[in-house]
This record gives sequence, C-alpha cells and structure tokens, in this order.
Amino acid sequence: MSPQTTEIAIVGAGIVGLAHALAAAKRGLKVTVFERNDWAVGASVRNFGLPWPVGVALTPYHPRAMSSRAVWVEAAHSAGFWLNENGSLFLAYHEDEETVLREFLDAAQDSAYQWLTPAEIATRTPAANLTGLRGGLFSPTELTVDPREALRALPEWLSRAYGVKFHFSTPVKHVSSGYVSTAQETWHATHTFICSGPDFETLYPHVFAASGMTKCKLQMLRLHPPPEDWRLGPTLVSGLTIARYDCFNGLPSISALRVRLAHAWPEHIRWGIHVMLAQNGRGELVTGDTHAYGLTFDPFDSEHANQLILDYLATFTTLPHPRVLERWHGVYARLPEQTEFIAHPESGVTIVQNTNGLGMTLSFGMAEAVVQTLDL
Repeated sequence: MSPQTTEIAIVGAGIVGLAHALAAAKRGLKVTVFERNDWAVGASVRNFGLPWPVGVALTPYHPRAMSSRAVWVEAAHSAGFWLNENGSLFLAYHEDEETVLREFLDAAQDSAYQWLTPAEIATRTPAANLTGLRGGLFSPTELTVDPREALRALPEWLSRAYGVKFHFSTPVKHVSSGYVSTAQETWHATHTFICSGPDFETLYPHVFAASGMTKCKLQMLRLHPPPEDWRLGPTLVSGLTIARYDCFNGLPSISALRVRLAHAWPEHIRWGIHVMLAQNGRGELVTGDTHAYGLTFDPFDSEHANQLILDYLATFTTLPHPRVLERWHGVYARLPEQTEFIAHPESGVTIVQNTNGLGMTLSFGMAEAVVQTLDL
C-alpha cells in the first residue's frame, strides 16, 4: 500500500503539538496530528490552566508569552471554550515580600502593573486573608482556562477552521526523514514535529539521553466549588511563589527573601512547594503544587505533601468551607535554566519540548517562532 501523504506530521496532541498544528495550518499547510491516547491526558491537562505572562516578565520570553496570550483569547472565542481574563494578584504579608514586589514594579516600568492596598485588594477578591496583609501586586495579563475543556475543544476547532486531521488512539512507532509509521500505516511527511515527551523518549532515545533532560512531578488539588455567587477574581499567590518565579530573579532583595522562606518553611521548600489558587469555569478551585525532579517517580502521591499545600494556602486565603474534590499528579519535561528543547535529529524532523512547566504560557509563541525559522 502506498503511503498516505501530509505536509506536516505532528506527534502529540498536547498543547505544544496543537500550537505547532495551528502555526503550520495558518500558513496553508496540510497538517496531520497523531496522538497515542483517545485525547490528551498528559501534562497539558494536569495543570492550573494558567497562561501566565507575568512569570516571565523582565525576561526575553515575555513577548512570546504575550503573543501566546493573544492566541489563547482568539482561540477561546473561536473554539467556544471558557476563558477568564482575570489577571493575578501577588499578596505580601512580610516586609521582604513587599520590597521584592515594589522592586519589580520599579524594574518593569509598566503602568499595567499596579500596587494595591489591602482595602483595594478586598474589592478585587473575597478570598484574600486581610490579617497582616501589607498590600499586593496586581498584573492584568494572566488568563485562566480549564485545560480539560480547552484541550478537547482545540482539536475540534483546528479541524473545523483549518482542516487539520487528527488521528487519536494512534501511537507512532517509527519516524525517519520523510516518513511516519503507525501500527496501521505509513505516512509520507515533508516535515515531522515530535511534541510529546513519551514519544520523544521512545522514538529518539539517543537524543533524549544526550539532552540532559530530566522530569518534574507535581501534585495538585481541586476543591469543591464555593457557593454559586462566590468568584475568586484574580489568581492568588503569595511568598513562596514570589520566591520561585524567574520574573523576580536579579532583583536586589530576592535572595534575602528566599533565605527567610527557607528557614520559615523548610518542609515546603524540601517538597518544592509554591502555592497558587485559581478558579475554573465550573467554579472549582485549583491549588498546588509540589515539585520533585528525576527520571523515575514513586507512583504514589503523598497526602502529607497535599496537606502542606493546604496549610500554606490557609495563610493567605479565607475560603468558605474548603473541601478536596480531586487529587492528581502530572509529569513534565525539565531542563534546568532552559524554557525549551529543540533538536533536529535528521532532515525533516524537529523535536520540540517545553522544559520549564510553562507550556500553557509559551507554546503558541514558541510554535510560531519554530515554524517561522524552518520556513516551511
């Protein structure tokens, strides 16, 4: 049987694969996506659902994050999935947290970012713990989606609007220059993008081994929806998150903050915990998460770590009767100090991985840059 043909083959229907499908399809190319599962069930759906440009503010990746943000807004409108342009709020309860946030405001020189007083914060969210609150940094650029919904809706939209073909429940067993093979058939492809971590490991194990790539396991929680009229407003974070994000690296007071937090919250630091609170379109509250690094993880999640998350959440929020609805963990690719891994193991084949847990934030912009560079 003669191979079927496509101009662009994409392995993996997670957010990185879908972003590359969109970037190629917008150029009028014939795109075919292969996904080993019935739908995407990996890291792309096991996260907060937060396109988070502020996390890379003051870095070279901020323009890419903002271009991704624009695509999310357009896609949600066109594909019909829920999206909230709710922004984020960094809450400061200690002098060193306030100092770092004000240093960020000075460095950013962007009027979009605002310092809010406790009274102003109380008008933005019913959830902030006002006891001991010194104020907070509001950023308007962050979005919230429900990744379970969005990752189902995006393939339907890409198929309808751009003619992208999807083959779910179709593992790819071999890729070579010009060809993609599944268990059922062989395809001829002008260019192939491998955008799935598990497929990267099995299709090009020597490239994976040489990359230095490791993985990150995170634990997360979903809480029952509060009463119907209760809305969180902006996504909330506090000290541990301030200490974690790259946007605060290099600020004069960040090192002192990290030292203080290491002494105040040693077990949380050991588990790699920083805590965020988001609310999805169903009203559910999403919080987490832990961070453990390696190539192989214990498959059993720690309830102690989950309780540590909830304990820290209680320091900066006041929630109406919080009850855990679901617990889960996700695993994503990681390369220290890098946001992405791109390799060309042979002619017509590109491996693309997001490697810092910001796939929802950067993937659309990254895909546009990758496809443009290849001049397909």
